[in-house]
Amino acid sequence: MELTGLKYGKKLLDQVDFPVAEVLNEKTSVEAINKLISKRGKIVVKPFFMGGIGKKGKAGLIKIVDHVSDALAAKRELFFARHSNGNEVVHANGVTFEEFIPSEVEVYFNINASTVHRKPTFTITPFGGVDIEELPENKKKTVSFDPITGLKAFHINDALVELGCPKNCISPLIQQLPKLWELYNNYGLVTLELNPIRMCVAGKRPAPIACDVKAAFDQDNPAFKRLGFPQEIFDTQVTDFEAEINSLRTYQGQSDVVEINTKGTITPFMFGGGANSAATEILADRTTISSDFGGNPPFQKMYSIARIVYKYWLAQTNVLLIIGGKANNTDIFVTFKGMFDALKDHVAEHGHHPCYVVIGRGGPNLVKGMDYSRNILSSLGLPYRIFAYDSSMIQTLHYAMEIDKWWVKEGKKQFLKLKKYHYASGTNNRGRSLP
Repeated sequence: MELTGLKYGKKLLDQVDFPVAEVLNEKTSVEAINKLISKRGKIVVKPFFMGGIGKKGKAGLIKIVDHVSDALAAKRELFFARHSNGNEVVHANGVTFEEFIPSEVEVYFNINASTVHRKPTFTITPFGGVDIEELPENKKKTVSFDPITGLKAFHINDALVELGCPKNCISPLIQQLPKLWELYNNYGLVTLELNPIRMCVAGKRPAPIACDVKAAFDQDNPAFKRLGFPQEIFDTQVTDFEAEINSLRTYQGQSDVVEINTKGTITPFMFGGGANSAATEILADRTTISSDFGGNPPFQKMYSIARIVYKYWLAQTNVLLIIGGKANNTDIFVTFKGMFDALKDHVAEHGHHPCYVVIGRGGPNLVKGMDYSRNILSSLGLPYRIFAYDSSMIQTLHYAMEIDKWWVKEGKKQFLKLKKYHYASGTNNRGRSLP
């Protein structure tokens, strides 16, 4: 999960009072833009991209203007700008108007976890404003430090002195940069990069001011949630399916989804972070989505989520999977009733779709929920297999994988042949008639 730019980066740095350029969003008034221009004589206009999208300057997507009419023209040009990010093309979602910081010295600073040293490290150079990879080794310094004692002023001082940093910049930097370790350590960050920090001359000595931020968060560390950032800012592009599910977000129950493979054949309802991690890793590109619907969602929310999932994915699904550990508070009957009532209604509206249903779940009202799901699946004539709370989640996932392979090879044909026989003979094609 990554973010770039000052739209949310400023709020991040404000947590530790690190100096940062003033920033306005695309909804700001002409009067406010004029006021920001008058502060320094210029402003910087940038497109805002979801997720960690870099290299906007090299793509010509950053405009420096000195008049409000030029600022508004840049807004029109950049608001929906297209930008190549690796192998995909992403679209901007608005712009920011940022304070222009005049400076002769630009500093690059980065903190991340080193797999070589098994410690946090920082990289610094007073020759910033360019890609760090382009600098020769004698122009930058990477230093590891003990996470228990943290980043100290002497670490910064020694590195800057060795690199030949202008002396009047060293003291302001060693006062401010150690704050970034506090930010990194307290909010679930795995990478924090400021490039550039511009040394603005204000008074007797220059002051470091962050002009761009890139941050990556550990999604398994809940500390980042204290920042209150909306989840969608970490996504480079939100699909129609993800947007529909996101619209159901409330304080009760989770509705987190990411599309994995639009040609996948296993569609999973995942409950809990453990199930999400295990299922996404094991199912790999066979899964259509990665999800977490835990947190005890009420019936109507679970029903609405399921209707959206079926609308987008059921037609291509070989295995419909419901997977989770033993829940502490999620009512299994309520969630099962939501999912299987939605399935029954979907079939009534759109016709029958043959697929195999695999369930692995535990928690409150489990037996009641499984009995309800069995009755719905039997009435629909769908084959199924239910694993209770004492079954291995990993075993259940591997079973779903094997069923997916078998369904493609021969299972679907067997099912349709059996269904045709029962229809002709007037008997009920109950789901458990298949392995």
